[in-house]
Amino acid sequence: MLESKRRAIIFISISLILAAIAGFMFLQKVNELNANLGGTTKVFVAKSDINSRTIITPEMVETIDLPNKFVTDTHVTDPREITNKVAIVPLFEGDMITTNLLKPFSEVGDPNHRLVALFANERVSFDQELEDLDRVDIIVSQQFDGQPKTEIYMTDVHVFRVDKTKSEFRGVALEVSKEDAPKLIHMQNYADSIRVLKANVGQEDKVEEVSGETAEKQAETNEQPAQEQEETSEQTNTGKKPAAENKVDKKAGKEAPQKSENGKTEE
Repeated sequence: MLESKRRAIIFISISLILAAIAGFMFLQKVNELNANLGGTTKVFVAKSDINSRTIITPEMVETIDLPNKFVTDTHVTDPREITNKVAIVPLFEGDMITTNLLKPFSEVGDPNHRLVALFANERVSFDQELEDLDRVDIIVSQQFDGQPKTEIYMTDVHVFRVDKTKSEFRGVALEVSKEDAPKLIHMQNYADSIRVLKANVGQEDKVEEVSGETAEKQAETNEQPAQEQEETSEQTNTGKKPAAENKVDKKAGKEAPQKSENGKTEE
């Protein structure tokens, strides 16, 4: 009886020692694996089902810890990367959100306006790099009955968004009316050459500038009669003065005594 109890205690002790060794080895292996993975990073996943073309809000997403070894540039780690974005495909709960599944949500102020992308290529050229909210003029060159013709096709077009990378300007998204959109696309497809020129001012600024020039011209016009009146008065005064002097001289000539040859004064 004592011998069996002693054997049981020995086996239990050995089991505990082996379990402790196994746990230590497992913990060491986990730490080694975490070290190889390089830690974890919080990435965004869908918290609930998200339909395509739906603006993503903070309530629709959550974060999970992903090993750094598996984190790529396409994973969304910054909430600003999903702000005002929509998914191009439906997302289900738990799906990872990546940048190649998102696109900006473009909201045009006028419901009758459309965004037309105009990219630089062999037929479309930009005279200088543009920025968001700029204004541009579109110059089109094409041939009619064999005769080349270059004309201003559209003026003062609003640049809604600029598409460019860190080192290269690619093109713009132009906001035009629904009626002008197919015309611009037609020119983009069939015109011989399209040049986009940056406009200095918009239509409202042009009106103010013209008004200012008109006011300046009107002020100059008002100043001219005043100057002419001054010059006329000076000329009149100058002309009268010699006449007065002549009268005095004549009067003096009449009143001055004249001496005869005998030395007598004659009146």
